[in-house]
Amino acid sequence: MKLLAVETSTEACSAALSIDGVIEERFEIAPREHTKLILPMIDSLLANAELKPQQLDALAFSRGPGSFTGVRISTGVIQGIAYGADLPVVPVSTLAAMAQHYIKNTQAECVFTAIDARMGEIFWGVYKKKQPGYAELVGNEAVTLAENVVIPDVVTGVGIGSAWAIYEQQLTQRLGDKLLSFEADHLPRASAIAELGVIGFNNNQAVEVEQAMPVYLRDKVAKKESER
Repeated sequence: MKLLAVETSTEACSAALSIDGVIEERFEIAPREHTKLILPMIDSLLANAELKPQQLDALAFSRGPGSFTGVRISTGVIQGIAYGADLPVVPVSTLAAMAQHYIKNTQAECVFTAIDARMGEIFWGVYKKKQPGYAELVGNEAVTLAENVVIPDVVTGVGIGSAWAIYEQQLTQRLGDKLLSFEADHLPRASAIAELGVIGFNNNQAVEVEQAMPVYLRDKVAKKESER
């Protein structure tokens, strides 16, 4: 199977190409440069693999939550390719991708993902390791105050994401002895979007391009932008 994935929802920008489970990725931390970087990344991956978009089986993208502009970029890029090449699309949660990459590359069994959502809030999701090594959501993703995060009945876990640098005190107090440690600089990557995209495709979660829409979690952000 051949699947192209993009991720632009935070300060990191990345694209990945999965061919029969082998993933090649382009990744760069470059705030406000995503629109300049993402298409050359995609072109490079396809050129190296000697593929045209029409030869892909599916696409995947980071549907959010994350930066409003960043989520719009990944959505727009994938929609454009999907329309042009008539390809199905698998939307993947940004928080799930963060958890997937961390769980795959560490011994962690559970992660508390938290991204700064601005306006004094965070995007929050708890993920546990599911055999054979994939991240599975426990409860619901949410936008919330750090001191009000919902903690499912889990034993212990590791905190990841930008919100841990900003709301360390509130989150550590809230989690107490459930928190083993945290890594605030852990960012989502397109390689994890690709992994989860393949799983989603195989589980019949791909949608037509018209249904490949972003998920903001905070409705009032989308409303503000649309009213401008």
